[in-house]
Amino acid sequence: MRVKWTSKSLEDLVRLHAFLQRVNSQAAKAIVSKLTTGALRLEQMPRIGSPLSEFAPKDVRRLVIGDYEMRYEVVDDIVFILRLWHAREYR
Repeated sequence: MRVKWTSKSLEDLVRLHAFLQRVNSQAAKAIVSKLTTGALRLEQMPRIGSPLSEFAPKDVRRLVIGDYEMRYEVVDDIVFILRLWHAREYR
């Protein structure tokens, strides 16, 4: 499996980093590292996340990484990272 980040998910990653950077630069780096490492785990275990039936028949899943949620879609041998956000964010 390969992991590909969509433009929206990259925007989310930048937004989350920028928000934390203002408060704690070390925490911002740590969260980005944690989220990117979590995404890389999907190369070996693409179906580790919970399936989201509202997107059926697409294989869209939800992976919780600490206080963050990652939504991704499995298509053939590619995992597309769709969106990221903090659990307290309004979405």
